[in-house]
Amino acid sequence: MSKWVCNLTWQDAPHLTKESKEELLAGYSPHERDARSRGIPQLGSGAIYPVVEDDIIVSPFELPMHWPRAYGMDVGWKKTACIWGAYDKKSDIWYLYSEYYKGYAEPSVHASGIKARGTWINGVIDSAAHGASQSDGISLMTQYTDLGLQLANANKAVESGLLEVYQRLSSGRLKIFTHLQNWLSEFRVYRRDLNGHIAQKQNDHLMDATRYLIMSGMSVLELPPSDDNDDPDRKIHLYKTGQSGICGY
Repeated sequence: MSKWVCNLTWQDAPHLTKESKEELLAGYSPHERDARSRGIPQLGSGAIYPVVEDDIIVSPFELPMHWPRAYGMDVGWKKTACIWGAYDKKSDIWYLYSEYYKGYAEPSVHASGIKARGTWINGVIDSAAHGASQSDGISLMTQYTDLGLQLANANKAVESGLLEVYQRLSSGRLKIFTHLQNWLSEFRVYRRDLNGHIAQKQNDHLMDATRYLIMSGMSVLELPPSDDNDDPDRKIHLYKTGQSGICGY
């Protein structure tokens, strides 16, 4: 007996306009689109952020003082990484302008490098840092806040975070300064394997930090100290979004 398979998806729906279909597609990352819109099974291999590098990099420039800053932080013994962003509220664009990338060092070493970018800047961090370290049983979050970093928990949702970063990159709302060579090196190899999983997890620290920043950085944005303010650690809390407050002060 013969069998026929009819594969109907929302692309075939007569009640959806072209604009509606484009809006639905925009809600999915590139590796999901054929599966979602045409019912074609996808294993998800390929670049996670399929954008042209020249479209997202910009030459460094002096950041305006009215652009607040924050950073995302990914911690680990083999590599600890941070990425700093400045947010232009008027155009809704994040500019990644500085990075920290170092492995096999104690928290005190990392904290010094991070604070060198500005002790007044708040960060968002992987909540796994609350777990006790293998060395002394004290959580990394506690160690870093004791060392003077102002940190909040980041939203760690992976797929929604990847989609949010991709949408910003593809729409021109996330720009990267050209001198961030570690960030660009990770970006170039940031891919999915044939099973749809993120490949080379040992080389995605700045990618994770970027995801934390884009997902949670709005809640901890801080304006640079003004020229007439002698207190660089003042707290001006902006863009409250209901997330947990800053730890460490």
